[in-house]
Amino acid sequence: MPRIRLLHLALSLWLPLTLAGCAIQRPPAQVDAPVPTQWHAPLPHGGSVAQLEDWWRAAGDPLLAELIREAQTASPSVAQARSTFEQARATQVAARAALLPTLDAQASASRGFNEQTAGIANTAQIGAQAGWEIDLFGRNSATSDAAGERLEGSRAKWHDARVSVAAEVANQYTGWRYCARQLTVLQGDVASREQTAKLSSESERAGFTAPANAALAAASFSDGRVRLAQQQLQCDIGIKTLVALTGRDEAALRSALAESPAAPLPDALFTVDSLPAQVIVQRPDVHAAEREVAAASADVGSAEAERYPRLSLGGSIGRLYLGTGSLSGSSNIWTIGPVAVSLPLFDGGRRAAQVTAAKARYDAAAVSYRAQVRQAVGEVEQALTRLASTSERRTDAQNAAAGYKRSLDATQALWKGGLASQLDLENARRTALASELSLVSLEQERMSAWIQLYRAAGGGWSVNAQDPAVPTAATSFNASPTH
Repeated sequence: MPRIRLLHLALSLWLPLTLAGCAIQRPPAQVDAPVPTQWHAPLPHGGSVAQLEDWWRAAGDPLLAELIREAQTASPSVAQARSTFEQARATQVAARAALLPTLDAQASASRGFNEQTAGIANTAQIGAQAGWEIDLFGRNSATSDAAGERLEGSRAKWHDARVSVAAEVANQYTGWRYCARQLTVLQGDVASREQTAKLSSESERAGFTAPANAALAAASFSDGRVRLAQQQLQCDIGIKTLVALTGRDEAALRSALAESPAAPLPDALFTVDSLPAQVIVQRPDVHAAEREVAAASADVGSAEAERYPRLSLGGSIGRLYLGTGSLSGSSNIWTIGPVAVSLPLFDGGRRAAQVTAAKARYDAAAVSYRAQVRQAVGEVEQALTRLASTSERRTDAQNAAAGYKRSLDATQALWKGGLASQLDLENARRTALASELSLVSLEQERMSAWIQLYRAAGGGWSVNAQDPAVPTAATSFNASPTH
C-alpha cells in the first residue's frame, strides 16, 4: 500500500512537469510602427538632447510651478488615472497569486453520537488545506503577463495625465500673462485717445477745430474703451479658468499674480532629440499603447489555453481529537490529492469565440498603437513647424511694431502742430495699436508652440518613472514626472 501511495505521488509531480512544455503560442507582443528617420520641420538649436523637466525653471516664473502642482493635486483626470493604476496593480497581484498554491486554515468541532464508540463523543479538528492549479498550458501565466503589461500602461497613463494638466495650466497661465500685456497696451492707447479727445474738445470750444474732428476724437476714445473692456473680460475669464484648474481661492490667485511679475521669455526653453524614434519612446501614451499590444497578445494565449485540459492538485494536514465519557485521544491526519483533471468536451463554441474575440482585440490594439505613433510624430512636427514659423515672423513683427510706433509719434506731433488731420492721427493710431497687439499675440503663439512641443515630446517622461502610489515633493513640483 505504501508503494502505491508513493507511485501516486510521483505521478502527480511528474505529470505537470511533463506537460508544462505545452505552452500556447501567442501573437507577437511587439509590432512595428514606421517612424521617420528625421524631422521634416527644423529643430530649435540643432536638436541637442536636454531634460524637459527643467524647462519650467528656465521660464523663470516660480508661480507657474506652484499652480501646476496645485492643479495636478486637484485634477480629476490625474486622480482617475491614479485609481486606474491602483486597480491594475491589484489585478496583477491577483493574477500572480493564481500561479501559486493556496493554503487555508480550517478548524471544526462537534458533539454527537459516534458509531465507533457507540456513544456520545466530542470531536475537534484543526489543520491546513492546500490547493494548486498546475499551469499546464500557460493560461495563468498569460493572464499574469497581461495584468503586468496593463499595470505598466496604467503607470504611463498616470504620467500622461499629469503632463496634460501641466500643459493645460501653462497654456492658461501664459495666456493670462499675455492677456495682461495686451491689456496694458490698450490702457495706454485709451489714455492717449482720452487726451486727444480732451484737446479736440477744448480746441472746438475755442473755434480752432471743426466739430467733425472733435466728434471723431470722442468716438475714437469710446471705441478704445470698448476694446479695453473686452480685453479685461478675457483676462478675468483666464483667471477664473485657473481657479477652476488649481482650486486656489480667486482673491489669493489675483494677489499672487500681482506680486509675481512675468519674466521675459527665454529664446529657447528646452531642446529635442534629432531622432524621431528617440522622442517617440519618451511619450507615455505611446508606451501605454505598446503595453496594451503586449497585454492583448497575452490575452490571446490565455483564451487559447482555456481550450485545453486543466490539472489541479490538493492536499491537507491536521490533527483530530476524539473524546467520550470514558476515553479520549488524538491523531495526526494528512492527505495528498486529489489530482483532478478537467477536460473541455462541449461548450457550444464559447471558448472558440473567446479566442476569436481576443485575437480581434489584439489586432485593434496593434492598429491603435501604430496610429498613436503616427499621431505622436504629427504632433511633434506641428509644434516644430509652429516654432519655426514664429521665429521667422518675430523679427519682422518687432520691426513693424517699432516703425508704426514711430509713425504714430510723428503724426501726433504733426497733429498738435496743426500739420496733420484728426483722420491721419486716428489711422496712424489704429495701425500702431494693431501692430503692437499682433506682436504680443505672436509671442503668445510662440510660447504656446513651446508648450505644445513639451506635451508632444512626452514631458520628460521615461520608462523608469516612479509609481503614482509613491508621491514625493519633487513629483508634486514638476510638470514632468521623471526624477
